[in-house]
Amino acid sequence: MRRPLAIGLATFTLTAAAAAAALPLAPLSSVGPLKAAPAPGPLGPEGVPIPKGPVFADVQTVKLGQTIDGVTCQRVEKIAFHIHAHLTLFVSGKAYVIPYGIGIGPPIGGVNTSVGPFVTNGSCFMWLHTHAADGIIHMEAPKLTSFTLGQFFEIWGVKLSPARVGAYKGQVTAFYNGKVWTGNPAKIPLPGEAQVQLDVGKPIVAPEHIRFPKGLAASMSRSK
Repeated sequence: MRRPLAIGLATFTLTAAAAAAALPLAPLSSVGPLKAAPAPGPLGPEGVPIPKGPVFADVQTVKLGQTIDGVTCQRVEKIAFHIHAHLTLFVSGKAYVIPYGIGIGPPIGGVNTSVGPFVTNGSCFMWLHTHAADGIIHMEAPKLTSFTLGQFFEIWGVKLSPARVGAYKGQVTAFYNGKVWTGNPAKIPLPGEAQVQLDVGKPIVAPEHIRFPKGLAASMSRSK
C-alpha cells in the first residue's frame, strides 16, 4: 500500500533535481579573477548585515490595487505563502544598499530600532517587498507562487538587463546561490532562501553569503 507514495516521492525528487540541473549556471571560475567580498556591515533589525555604501536607487511609489508584472498591492500582507531571498549589489566593486520600503505603499511607518528602521505599516503591500535596508526580499502571497528577480526590480522601478542595472550600464555578472548565472538576470528564480548577487562592471566581487536568521519576520514587533 505504501509503494505508490514512495514512487511519487521519488518522482518529485527527480523532477526537482532535473529542474535545478536545467538552470543556466556555471562555476565561479568561468568569470575569471574575483575580488574578495568586503567585510559584512553591521547587523540590521532583521539580523542580516546592511552593506556599507549608498542607497542604490529610490523606491518607486506603489498604490492600493496596482498590479506590476503580475504582482498586486493589497491592503494587508498575505502570509499564506511566506518566504525570503537575499540580494546584494555591487557597481565597479563598490557595495550599494537596497532600500527599505520597496513594494510598500505610502504613507509608510515602522520601528526606528537602534540598528536601523524596519517598515511595519503602509497603505498596501506588494507580494514582493522590503522591510529593512538589508537586501532581504519578503515574498508574501495568498497562495504558493513562483517569483523572479525581474518582478522585484519592476516593483522597485529599476531597470534590469544583462547590460544594465538601474542607472548603471555595463556587463552584469549575476550569481545565484554561489554559482554564476549565465542567463538573463531578470529570469533568476526566487525560491526560499535564494541568495542573489549582481555586479555591474569590474572588478567582480566574489558572491557573498548570509545566514538567514530563524523566524525572520516573526521576530519583529509590529506597531498597529
